[in-house]
Amino acid sequence: MRKSGPPKGLISYLVLELLDERPRYGYELLGEITEISGGHWEPSYGSVYPILYKFEEEGVAERVERDDEPDRKYFALTDAGREELAEKRREIGGEAREFGDVVLGFYHLYAALATDGRFEVDDADADWGFSERYSAWIVEQMIRHHERDFGEFERIDASPEEFYAEADDSEAADADGSEAADADGSEAADAEGSEGAPGAEGSSSGAADD
Repeated sequence: MRKSGPPKGLISYLVLELLDERPRYGYELLGEITEISGGHWEPSYGSVYPILYKFEEEGVAERVERDDEPDRKYFALTDAGREELAEKRREIGGEAREFGDVVLGFYHLYAALATDGRFEVDDADADWGFSERYSAWIVEQMIRHHERDFGEFERIDASPEEFYAEADDSEAADADGSEAADADGSEAADAEGSEGAPGAEGSSSGAADD
């Protein structure tokens, strides 16, 4: 369960990936991240620039001078930055559940504002509101995005508890399989080493022939 905001390190990771593609400046990074989010989320100016300056101070990124845009502060990734990116990829790779919790958590809050009698949000004259119609549109957009990137949408009939338990069981099985494979590989290597070691049958046979 997430206690606040997006997963830790998300903005730093996105900045590193985008700088690895090519040098960029702060506002350009903001625009790219907004586009990646489908226009629904943009980190603040005050979050991206401190990251860039921190990266520069640590040698993760360096400024790049451009003759055509001398007043803009472009940043490029260094070799140390690529090492940092590799580490961030591992970190973010382990936070998929936290991303899901953020999406689900805010959707549940949205639906609660529309349906829970404890809340009395004003129905302002605006393009958006807390209602069944807008909730359905949000879900529709998520399904369309899923089908665009992953293919046909198939519903999963499982409660959160059941789904998480199944995921945990799958992870445990994968871990057991990896440990077994490592053990088999180690035993095979030990066996090969023993066969080729001095005093083994092949070596003693060769000594006798001499």
